[in-house]
Amino acid sequence: MPGLTDATRGRILFGGDYNPEQWPEEVWQEDVRLMKEAGVNSVTVGVFSWAELEPTPGAREFGWLDRLMDLMHENGIGVVLATPTASPPPWMGRLHPETLPRDEDGRIEWWGGRQHFAHSSAVYRRYAAAITEDLAARYGGHPALTMWHINNEYCTYDWGDEAATAFRRWLQGRYGTLDALNTAWGTAFWSQGYDDWEGILPPRHAHYMNNPTQVLDFKRFTSDALMECFVAERDIVARHTPNIPVTSNFMPFWQGQDAWAWAGREDVVSVDSYPDPRDPLGGQYGALIHDMTRSQARGGPWMVMEQAAGPVNWRGVNHPKPPGLNRLWSLQAVARGADAVCYFQWRQSRQGAEKFHSGMVSHAGERGRTFQEVKRIGAELALLSEKVADTRVTGADVAVLLDWNAWWASGQDGRLSGEVDYPAVVRAWHRALWEANVTASFAHPEHDLSAYKLVVLPQLYLLTDTAIDNLVAYVRGGGTVVSGFLTGVADQDDRVRQGGMDERLRKLFGIRTLHEWWPLDADEKVGVEGFRGTLWSEEIEAADEAYAVIPYKGGELDGLPAVLRKGRAWYLSTLPEPAALWPLLAGIAEDAGVRPALDHLPAGVEAVRRGELLFLLHHGRDTVTVPVPGRHRDLLTGEDVVDAVELGRYGAAVLEAAP
Repeated sequence: MPGLTDATRGRILFGGDYNPEQWPEEVWQEDVRLMKEAGVNSVTVGVFSWAELEPTPGAREFGWLDRLMDLMHENGIGVVLATPTASPPPWMGRLHPETLPRDEDGRIEWWGGRQHFAHSSAVYRRYAAAITEDLAARYGGHPALTMWHINNEYCTYDWGDEAATAFRRWLQGRYGTLDALNTAWGTAFWSQGYDDWEGILPPRHAHYMNNPTQVLDFKRFTSDALMECFVAERDIVARHTPNIPVTSNFMPFWQGQDAWAWAGREDVVSVDSYPDPRDPLGGQYGALIHDMTRSQARGGPWMVMEQAAGPVNWRGVNHPKPPGLNRLWSLQAVARGADAVCYFQWRQSRQGAEKFHSGMVSHAGERGRTFQEVKRIGAELALLSEKVADTRVTGADVAVLLDWNAWWASGQDGRLSGEVDYPAVVRAWHRALWEANVTASFAHPEHDLSAYKLVVLPQLYLLTDTAIDNLVAYVRGGGTVVSGFLTGVADQDDRVRQGGMDERLRKLFGIRTLHEWWPLDADEKVGVEGFRGTLWSEEIEAADEAYAVIPYKGGELDGLPAVLRKGRAWYLSTLPEPAALWPLLAGIAEDAGVRPALDHLPAGVEAVRRGELLFLLHHGRDTVTVPVPGRHRDLLTGEDVVDAVELGRYGAAVLEAAP
């Protein structure tokens, strides 16, 4: 199977989405000059070019793309060629309205934006396959081609009639019989029993809340239906170019794709990463996205398909990145395993919905600060390439368990608290590890966990029997588990388990009885001995007094256990405030044999080891001194470092042990 290494050939890819069709061809020569000046070695072409390539049904206008591909090859710039199927031409919706998706109320989502395709539409799929086939046949042998990029940010839900037919077919494959479906969905509640498959619809707008398992299955179906679209196009290009890797870019923490399932179908895992530059924890969020993507790539190299060189255009207020932040976050991605650092987009658009989304070449042009910083990043990545490309992050001995099914089930209406946001809880736990300077990986709860010294479950409301048995076996095998609240409550059908938590987990954590859940209001805190809890609390009776490690203090739960420990298994029935969560997790990690990448780091400094290199990343504005015992060479400056390195505002160092 081809992978990212085949495309990089021992180098870090650097570049971004290139949309030359938006510009007169005389601009292309200027683009090439600036690309070479910036060290760009890869561009992604054709993502939104369907109307240019097929201006009328069946027509093919490849001349401009021929010239562009040749131009890139002549200048030593590789092309990640995209199938343009994320944004069909207006003629398709006009001539074939069944290709347009419908929302929960049955309203058509019209052309004029993007992602306006009904994923289950046979007509859409036929046109998508045809343009993909012709692209692959024409450019499969072109020397500029280094990778295929299928579609873009798959994110289309559809409640239309063809989707309904496909949903029923998917359900028949999952359950086999209506009796099995009625049992799984609990249709005895509210008189929802189905006597015919034709009676089943997507969870469209209803008078009151939809059936939760129906909603859960619809999200599973949507992920699978979109993946069918991806696989169909992937197989076409792979047939023409079996040695060219294929990818499609994930949007992190988007509900519509089960990234674990998708990642196994890609040669290269890629992601779009857009932390908010005004977020004081933007660096932590970036680290989380990088760790998640690296884990989906099974620990191997992965790629940042998109990031912003400056401001985006879709936040309420779109702030630029201050000087140095773009460089810092780019190096952070490399530190955490990326072998490609790319942007949306190369040249900032002058028209269209994203004309205020930054580009590597901003409206200020080549003299602008953005392009000057891009040039520096390109030069530094070239310096690192030989030492970094195709190496792996080391010391990631902690697994954070993540599951889209648990997210889909826990985020619906009719729950105990609308304040519990699954991505926010995961981020809180990852933040604690990040602040403890513990490098984390992510894993599915059914994955083999034996390689990890510590497994963390921020919250997994839904757990399958296989996952629960996997956790129990991991602890019996000598592993350490720390679980957050509201975990193991439901089975794969969103059926609440007897006792409010699976019995195997209650035995694992030393819980005799989970009497009641006590969710907290947005600004409410609960007293715990030594800290305060947020978001949630639980009325728990320990199976043995020895298991109650930290009690609640004051309030309705006074004296009851907030934190339990039974051997190597820990359970936190509340979310400790950040200042309490990270030292708690750091202590548990240390007891489990987990070591930070570097001890005694100043606040705001991140340390990650990749291969033989130590990356130091300073997320603050004040100059700090980082103790680094021994003699090293900073690959970014070429200077020797003895026992300490000084990092200025958003500073970075990449250290190699000196001989």
